[in-house]
Amino acid sequence: MQLPKPRPVTYVWARRIAISIVGGTVLLIGVAMLVLPGPGLVVIPLGLAILGIEYAWARSWLRKVKTRTAVVMDALRRNSPFAPRNDRD
Repeated sequence: MQLPKPRPVTYVWARRIAISIVGGTVLLIGVAMLVLPGPGLVVIPLGLAILGIEYAWARSWLRKVKTRTAVVMDALRRNSPFAPRNDRD
């Protein structure tokens, strides 16, 4: 079994810079879409996911966003007028 060849340092830095630029741009566009027309609440987690490829802090924020989204969605489902109710008489 052969070990993989180590990648040159320039490749590692170029990859990190590219991920940072693309992820940061997507994240900033998502934040701008909160006040401009567009799906900002969808684009922000996408930007965090891109940044999460390289950075642990972005993965942590993405986990928090997923948890809070699940809590909000559960609350909306419970309080929805279209949700099935078991208290019908």
